[in-house]
Amino acid sequence: MKISKEEVLHVAKLARLSFSEKEIGLFTHQLNQILIYMEKLNEVDTSKIEPTYHALEITNVFREDDIKPSLDKEKVLSNAPKKDRGEDIHPPEDFLKGYSPSNSIKRAMDFHKKFWPI
Repeated sequence: MKISKEEVLHVAKLARLSFSEKEIGLFTHQLNQILIYMEKLNEVDTSKIEPTYHALEITNVFREDDIKPSLDKEKVLSNAPKKDRGEDIHPPEDFLKGYSPSNSIKRAMDFHKKFWPI
């Protein structure tokens, strides 16, 4: 199988890449050399070789699930600012401190300007 110059141009167009005539010729030659090498590899008899799924022989590295005692609930909640029935409480405003849609948009625009200046 050979790759034609037209096929290289077609793939370049799909990838929205533009190349000079010299580069197109070079890529056509290189891709054909790769295909010639692949044909040589296809000639090798691999019928007696076990498939390799990984370069190194590996085993499952997960540990067994061991049941261990949990942390003491009172100790965990000892630093919580507010507690109710053994649960940590945060009013909604704690999660939204400093958040507003306009701040969020402004930060996104500042980030964009920093990395993609117009």
